[in-house]
Amino acid sequence: MHTGAAIVQTLERLGVTRAYHVPGESFLAVLDGLYDSDIETITCRHEAGATYAAEAHGKATGRAGVALVTRGPGAANAKIGVYTAWQDETPLVLFIGLIPTSDRYRDSFQEFDPVGWFGGITKGVFVVDDPQRASRIVANAFHLAESGRRGPVVVGLPEDLIEMPFEGQLAHPIAPARGAVSPADIATVEEALRDASRPLLVAGAQGWTQRACDAVRDFAETNQIPVLGEFRASDRIHFDSPANAGWLGTARSDHSAHLLDTADVVVCLGAKLSDKPTDNFTLRQDPGARTIVVSADSELKGHVSSVTHHVLADPAVFATTLGDIDLTGAPDTTEWYTTARAHHQEFSTPAPFDDLEDGAVDVNRVMQAITQRLPDNALCTFGAGSHCAWPQRYFPTRAYPSMLATRLGAMGYSVPAALAAKLALPERTVVAFTGDGELLMNGQELVTAVRYNAPMLVILLDNSQYGTIREHQEDMYPGRVSGTQLDNPDFSAWARSLGAWAETLDTAAEVDAVVGRAFDALAHGHVALVHVVVDQEHASPN
Repeated sequence: MHTGAAIVQTLERLGVTRAYHVPGESFLAVLDGLYDSDIETITCRHEAGATYAAEAHGKATGRAGVALVTRGPGAANAKIGVYTAWQDETPLVLFIGLIPTSDRYRDSFQEFDPVGWFGGITKGVFVVDDPQRASRIVANAFHLAESGRRGPVVVGLPEDLIEMPFEGQLAHPIAPARGAVSPADIATVEEALRDASRPLLVAGAQGWTQRACDAVRDFAETNQIPVLGEFRASDRIHFDSPANAGWLGTARSDHSAHLLDTADVVVCLGAKLSDKPTDNFTLRQDPGARTIVVSADSELKGHVSSVTHHVLADPAVFATTLGDIDLTGAPDTTEWYTTARAHHQEFSTPAPFDDLEDGAVDVNRVMQAITQRLPDNALCTFGAGSHCAWPQRYFPTRAYPSMLATRLGAMGYSVPAALAAKLALPERTVVAFTGDGELLMNGQELVTAVRYNAPMLVILLDNSQYGTIREHQEDMYPGRVSGTQLDNPDFSAWARSLGAWAETLDTAAEVDAVVGRAFDALAHGHVALVHVVVDQEHASPN
């Protein structure tokens, strides 16, 4: 067989079931190998959509997502997904077709330097320079992506080499280390929490399972310890748990920040106190603050607070030891615990809706109409923009995973992420929240969802502007709006042209009816889009 087929067979050995790609002549040998493979090949309409989808697959499954793109322009378009995986610590392997080896260093058609382009935002960049080593390189790439601080790895595939015969050995999977918790670690955590009158758990990053989430919930509720989610990681604690005290980062409540800043002991479960959770390095900056971090990242890259103790393990590994921690005799934390929950319960309940001027749509009403129709295993996706505050605040995260969102702040993520989530977890109800600015960045993947039978609901909040930037603009240069306003198409007609069910919602009286019809369309296997027209003053929750 040729080397492209050997690479595909290696992917099968590694348990890969799905790959996202935009085709290119530089990796035809791999596409040929996929022809005979059980790996589902999802043909996307843009490389950014493909890599975003692969990144979301990594978040949804815990296994490295796979994307394949061509050299030069394809690699450039794919870079945003790689950067997202780097900042979000998501396992991802990106294969890039490269120019033939004989054309190197001649400024050849679509030539670029893979290490120069991707070296600073990946865990590693490999180039197959020997066909007989290709399988081992692929296995090493997956091991690196899924180990320690998870992240993206790039594998370059020179066009001529992957067409050559493969006569080597197919590599076996390399099991990634997940860390371990020693008796000394358990004793340190137990001693710290037993002395704490204001204990706090902060949960985030990757390396979670439903079992781990359940174990943390049981421990927190039993011992009356509030739990905060890290930025864009609210689904590590059940939405309705009395331990759920909110989240940190953009659009968080003031009380969540207060909890972090005043807790006498903080245990970070996978999470790191980086710039967003600490409000740009202003919270939890007392060098004497007692902070224990549980993370398989030996470098704790991005953590900016003091570290009293570092448990080198995934949160899922640590969760199995929580039953060994005995907090008998610890201070009474009832008031601390119940107050934290009360504040968040009020914050996460949609405000009573009023009829706005001219019958405009109140998004509180829309969120209520959506959430009351969701099953307990519903999952949401969102990217960046003022619209993200709505699902972050009100979407009921009752299962893991149920929130796929990017910490990076990049737009265009919501639709490709929803596509990947629905394909990876077909039993889930998937809702993508997007804005009019974000949708036209990768919204073309709606047609991909239609093609591959991935019924999902897209809630489009249209306020005819780049809302977040407008808010910053008004803060810094009041009354001088410039470069943030948009003229939009008929999004419903556009979505229908891609094969989706779609309807526009622009009056308050129609909210329940339109949302109801959207859920009916979803139940009948359609990709559905609700185009919600909102005024510029009500684009995000107060």
